[in-house]
Amino acid sequence: MPDDFKAEQSSGVNYKKAGTEKTLEYTVSADASYLRFDLGSGASETTISGITVESNGKTAVIDQNVFSETVRLQEVKQNNVSDGIALTAEKEDPYLVWNTENWGIAKLVKDSLWLRYLLVKILACVVLDIILIVALKAGKKLIVLPKEVYQNRKLLWNLSKNDFKTKFAGSYLGIIWAFIQPIVTVVVYWFVFEKGLKAGGINTRAGIDVPFVLWLVAGLVPWFFFQDALNGGTNALIEYSYLVKKVVFKISILPIVKVVSALFVHVFFVVFTLVLYSAYHYYPDLYTLQIVYYTFAMFIMVLGIVYATCAIVIFFRDLTQVINIVLQVGMWMTPIMWNIDTMELSPVLITIFKLNPMYYIVAGYRDALINKAWFWENAPLTLYFWLLTAVLFGIGTMIFKRLKIHFADVL
Repeated sequence: MPDDFKAEQSSGVNYKKAGTEKTLEYTVSADASYLRFDLGSGASETTISGITVESNGKTAVIDQNVFSETVRLQEVKQNNVSDGIALTAEKEDPYLVWNTENWGIAKLVKDSLWLRYLLVKILACVVLDIILIVALKAGKKLIVLPKEVYQNRKLLWNLSKNDFKTKFAGSYLGIIWAFIQPIVTVVVYWFVFEKGLKAGGINTRAGIDVPFVLWLVAGLVPWFFFQDALNGGTNALIEYSYLVKKVVFKISILPIVKVVSALFVHVFFVVFTLVLYSAYHYYPDLYTLQIVYYTFAMFIMVLGIVYATCAIVIFFRDLTQVINIVLQVGMWMTPIMWNIDTMELSPVLITIFKLNPMYYIVAGYRDALINKAWFWENAPLTLYFWLLTAVLFGIGTMIFKRLKIHFADVL
């Protein structure tokens, strides 16, 4: 039985008038094994009756004999009476601890959620089937693009380098600004959560076994790349409109130019991350090599999205503002700043969070750097990510191809 019951995990009710009945309601985790009940700071007499457990609309009454089976009594005497359980507190800090494993909480939660689980599984199967069908139909389009990239690889490389260099042309510090802003962002978030909000004592950091700054950086670094690549790639055709109007130019490589340009900064931050981890004595190993895999996965995913957004934004310029809002919300929904594994969320809500493809990437970076887990150990999520990426890529290239003939006229 644990002795480290924490104050931040508790909730309390103050009695303003002695001798009156009061209904107490507490939220208890479904996997909780022990429950501590404190009776104030001095002598008192309390009677507990009508104990029930509720989950998602289903209610179960706990038998009084089961409820009275305590595993610890601290300065408390307990007696079964006709209308409940009488507790007499004698000295300072009286409390008792119950073992909740016999209360049937887990079974109640399972029974209350079986329909939701079934619907989620059915929906997941339908979504995967749709993704697979779209991916198969878009198979030919997925093959054409790599050929164009290979044929124009030198041009692509030169344009990407030039784009990276000219992004901050004219400023005094030049390309250094590409690295300053993300570093400042990391420092600000670290200070707010670690120092300002005392993240070490709240759910934000619960379950994190490494220094918070390491856990935070592992999530922010891939997000910075995704954000930079999506913003830059969306405006690729507008920025290079003079090339779009050229008849002989392969405009399909322009979105790739922006994503590769963002990749340069990402490589720097991956190196920065490894140096930071080494400073805390977390050295690179074989698991760390998975960063290459997750970077490639993110590259393909964001490229598929960018092919759609860069084509649509020409006709709907407000899309850039929509994307900025989505990125702001997405940063908190991924999640990057908080640990989803320790939050008291319903299984359905957790599943929804994990359907976000960036969750797979962020969790993957943390698996490679912190948890030391291989990507194939989470086969269902890996399969889902690549099927979804194939669909995004197929839809993106299809939209790009159909709207391409109008680009020069609109620009």
